[in-house]
Amino acid sequence: MNLGQYNTLTILRETDPGLFLGNEQDQEVLLPNRYKPTHFRIGDTLKVFVYLDNEERPIATTEEPFLTLNTFGYLRCCDVNKHGAFVDWGLVKQLFVPFREQARPMKVGHWYIVYLYLDQKTNRLVGSSKTNRFLTQEGMTLEKFDPCEVLVTHLTEKGANVIINQKHQGLIYIDDIFEDIRSGDKLTAYIKKVREDGKVDVVLQPMGYKSIEPNAAYILEELEAAGGFLPLSDASAPDLIRQELGMSKKLFKKAIGTLYKEKKIGITPDGISLLDRE
Repeated sequence: MNLGQYNTLTILRETDPGLFLGNEQDQEVLLPNRYKPTHFRIGDTLKVFVYLDNEERPIATTEEPFLTLNTFGYLRCCDVNKHGAFVDWGLVKQLFVPFREQARPMKVGHWYIVYLYLDQKTNRLVGSSKTNRFLTQEGMTLEKFDPCEVLVTHLTEKGANVIINQKHQGLIYIDDIFEDIRSGDKLTAYIKKVREDGKVDVVLQPMGYKSIEPNAAYILEELEAAGGFLPLSDASAPDLIRQELGMSKKLFKKAIGTLYKEKKIGITPDGISLLDRE
């Protein structure tokens, strides 16, 4: 029985507390009645997630946790006691993060990047926000242009720090960010560069020939649709920009700056307009 993972198990028998499921190694686990399917037959197989209940016994569920064994998730702290913190990982029983596994003291209501691992001493599933020790740049097979999945860990003046494919550290430089992103976002990205020291640069758009950044292209489309003028400028309220274009004022200013440098638009206090329109 694989703790912290999905298991495909066979229904062995029905009892008062629920269904007992088993694998080929003759290991059994209870699926409580609350998760019992409406229609089933003995011998059917079910895909379930197996973890430990409040008495540290293996238990099965059809609920889907926010992370599985040896992966990272973005989780909210629900409680703190003298032993550590408890975070919501999508299951009835909250995930325990002992003080020794906290990068900084967790606070109720705050969100954290957490890694799920199996404590070999206690055979318990444990969370850790000391994420760096679970990441490695060794054995990396990533190459330039490769697609990958990233989890945004935190934002800095340099850009967005990310976890690549649940294994490696990476960075999206601020100049390569053309959309609003925040900690906890899961995104598809592309490898821009793998440095000699193992550090990895990633971008959120497919790489190829130089093209206009996405928000600038969108603004051009909106200008065309509006007849060549939009009553939006550097001085416009952030809420108005988001209402009209669906982007932050910061991204708007960056995009129109790009268009202005490329002599595609003119900027006045009243708004922006297309240049060289026929």
